[in-house]
Amino acid sequence: MIEDTNGKILNKLAELEKEEGCLPLLLEFYRKLLQIQSRVQKRIATPKLSLSSDTIRQRTGEGLPLVSFDELALDWAQVQDTFAKVATVFASYPQLSGEILERLKKTKAGHLLTRRAVKTWFTGKELPSTILNGVSANLTWTIIQATLQPFLESYAIALKSSIDQSFMEGWRRAYCPVCGGSPDMATLKPEYGARWLLCSRCNTEWLFQRTECPYCGTKEHNQLSFFTDDEQLYRLYVCDHCKHYLKAIDLRKAKTEVLLPLERFYTMDLDSQAKERGYSPYWKPVVNRYR
Repeated sequence: MIEDTNGKILNKLAELEKEEGCLPLLLEFYRKLLQIQSRVQKRIATPKLSLSSDTIRQRTGEGLPLVSFDELALDWAQVQDTFAKVATVFASYPQLSGEILERLKKTKAGHLLTRRAVKTWFTGKELPSTILNGVSANLTWTIIQATLQPFLESYAIALKSSIDQSFMEGWRRAYCPVCGGSPDMATLKPEYGARWLLCSRCNTEWLFQRTECPYCGTKEHNQLSFFTDDEQLYRLYVCDHCKHYLKAIDLRKAKTEVLLPLERFYTMDLDSQAKERGYSPYWKPVVNRYR
């Protein structure tokens, strides 16, 4: 979780575009999305959420993330404006989503996102079907997540001074210690190859067991396996118990700086390989499964 990661990614994409003449469609889409998120994050006021060491210990002991929905002080006009802009980006790339979202390009979509819908998304419950009529639940979920990402990451950054490395190493739960989000990527750190999960919502990293599925919790060795590429840089962890997968990058093999949010898009071929093998991504918070 590094505050200047967005800037580094945008610079890297600009360099790639200069070298290649243009960006692949997926990276072009991501750049537009990231530009919106980056601008929003710069305008967000620093969250005022100061947690004492006693409060942190209490919440940790109870398995509670440090930020609950009721503690989020969201500028609602800013959230709805961000949602409209993010929805327009998604609507501009139907080749990627596989869905036609033309009406989101023609109308101001911000009013479609309600506080109730955001709370439902945040807590991992079923989204109201009235949010985006005609849009799949998975894509609706993804658009809301892309909208809230800069807001949640601002909380993760603000809490960085309140939590130390030992906290992240001691959490060892399958959901984010800051916002309760599910992981969508992992890294193997240079030190001993420990596996750290990356939150899909606020980009916080925390330590987790190598031999446990973060989605269903199984530890049965015969249910868990992974595939890797020729250079052994990337891994695809799969679970035959729940049929979900987790992408990972082995930092011990990395030769250049790794920007994890960008790796989500660099590794889309791993998503395709996983789906071909019968595995699917997990896109809802797993926090309720472990409470």
